[in-house]
Formats: sequence, structure tokens, C-alpha cells
Amino acid sequence: MRGLFSTLLVVLLALMIGASEAGKNKKEKNKGGKGGTECAEWRYGSCVANNGDCGQGTREGTCNEQIKKVKCRVPCNWKKEFGADCKYKFGNWGECDATTSTKSRTGTLQKALFNVECKPNISVSKPCTTKVKNKPKGKKGKGKGN
Repeated sequence: MRGLFSTLLVVLLALMIGASEAGKNKKEKNKGGKGGTECAEWRYGSCVANNGDCGQGTREGTCNEQIKKVKCRVPCNWKKEFGADCKYKFGNWGECDATTSTKSRTGTLQKALFNVECKPNISVSKPCTTKVKNKPKGKKGKGKGN
């Protein structure tokens, strides 16, 4: 009985050591990607939606000879001219230009996500709104006194 127990213990110990070695080798294989070298300077392109202009998509990253695809999301109703990966800080809207009926403002680059190339400064414009001031609004609806 003692011999069976010790044999079983040795077999169990051998299986545990083999499993831990296989786990270490698997981690080392996946560590560096293709070619087994770690790449420090990944460059990513802009996010491209799978269907239409917005929603789930992918972006391609390159480093030396390596290429990988990463899942991403393109926000809907986003300003396409400067992309979702370039974050800008905008000033106040300027005065309305009477000739074009638009007003504009400029933005300064704050952050470029995924090392995407962004313009350092951008300008955006929108149509002017002509708000007509109405008389002061009173109570709506009829109350008990009416």
C-alpha cells in the first residue's frame, strides 16, 4: 500500500511540474508577438468602422515588420474632418460673419490617441443662429383665477 501511495505521489508531482512548465513556455511565446521581439514604438492608423460611418470597427497598428489589428469604436455624429482620435481644446465662438452667415472657432491639439498624426490647430465653423427675442413669457395654461 505504501509503494502504491508513493508511486501515485511521484506521478502527481511530475504532472504538476509538466503543467507549470507548459504554462511558462506558452507565456513566453505570446510575450513578443511575431518574431519574439518586444516592440516599443507601435504606430496606429485611424479607426475604420466595419459598417457605415460609425460604430464598431478596427484600427491597424504597425511596428517594424509587425502588424496587428485592434478593435475600436467610431462615435456617431462625430466631426469627420479631424477624427475621433484627435482631442482638441476649443475657444469661444467668434462673431457672426454677415457675408457667409457663419461663425467659427479654433481648437488646439490636446491629445492624440494611439499615436495618430493630428493637425496641431484646426478651425471649425457653423451657421449663425438668429434668435428673435420675444415678449416675456407668462404663466402657461389656465389657472384657477382665470
